[in-house]
Amino acid sequence: MQVKSEDKKKTLKEKIIASVRHFWDGTKLLVFEAKVSTKLTMKMMAGYELTRRENRQLRRTLEDIMRLVPFSVFVIIPFAELLLPVALKLFPNMLPSTYESPTEMEKRMKNLRKTRKEVSAYLKNTVTESGLRLPHTSSNDQRDLFAEFFKKVRSSGESPSREELLNVCRLFKDDVVLDNLSRPQLVAMARYMNLPTTFGNDLLLRYQIRRRMRQTKKDDRAIDYEGVDSLSVPELQSACQSRGIMSHGVSPARLRDDLQTWLDLRLRQRVPSTLLVLSAAYRYNDVSKSIESHYDALMAVLSSIPDELYHEAELEVHHAEGAATNKQRLEVLKEQDELIKEEILQVHQGGKVVKDDINVDDEETTANAKHNAQIKSKENDEVKKVEQGSK
Repeated sequence: MQVKSEDKKKTLKEKIIASVRHFWDGTKLLVFEAKVSTKLTMKMMAGYELTRRENRQLRRTLEDIMRLVPFSVFVIIPFAELLLPVALKLFPNMLPSTYESPTEMEKRMKNLRKTRKEVSAYLKNTVTESGLRLPHTSSNDQRDLFAEFFKKVRSSGESPSREELLNVCRLFKDDVVLDNLSRPQLVAMARYMNLPTTFGNDLLLRYQIRRRMRQTKKDDRAIDYEGVDSLSVPELQSACQSRGIMSHGVSPARLRDDLQTWLDLRLRQRVPSTLLVLSAAYRYNDVSKSIESHYDALMAVLSSIPDELYHEAELEVHHAEGAATNKQRLEVLKEQDELIKEEILQVHQGGKVVKDDINVDDEETTANAKHNAQIKSKENDEVKKVEQGSK
């Protein structure tokens, strides 16, 4: 309250001086970051591998420099700075991060929390209505596993084990789920993931979501390699926030546990990113506080699958592996044909054509194998250091 009253008492001259000082400090900070990033670039060109913190610093500086180009127009052209508030209202990410005040940052985070609460409720309802789809190439054993899981959930009242839960989660594939989401669901997921824009046709939205998921997976491996404990509290909060994990008002110890669970589920248990994002959305809007962990949230997501999909999977268990009927093939073909027609219609209506050749699932095996090899090499190096120290 005292801060607000002091701001009101400031004269116009004092406000102008404070604004000039703020932008001058932001400029000095940007110049310093540019010097640091230049050293990091030279280090990378010399063949050294950058740490996760160094990579984030370099990427943030490059983004700020790119934003500086349109921002400089308002500085160079006389009286153009009067239109700067309007431009920032239309394009909130146009300003370099070094010029963002703590008040503006808090306002942005508050808007993000509000958006995620609204979107999480929508995702929760639409998943219940439309459900998730299994890949049509699933084997008979996988279908049997799927049906047995839902018999426990819906009929017997028996609680499935974590192993059964994770086995069912692995049946879903990111690309299959994304390709079958409706446009409102794609927009809601993009908003929840805090993508810069949710405009454009379905092709563009899917491309942006896939691209963000791959970036997050790469960051997951970097954090897992260096260890969650290596993150400072601001870095920890930023990592959780970027994954849709509730971070406001949560203790650092709880955040480390939540992030470590996310990494274990994603990298070791191979749970798809789409399910993890949906589970984070379920926890974000959990008013009853009945969902305490990622495992409870995953159970809630899978339990919300409608009866029609459960009955379909139960029916397909009785078919021999690979013996799909012509009627089933025709239904799948019709569904894909409708999706193709919708995408073509959006392109003809002026939508942007995007070459969406990003495959989230195919990249998984090679990247995980490389990551596991790095972890093993790191462990071997630590063992050697201990042995040398004991000698």
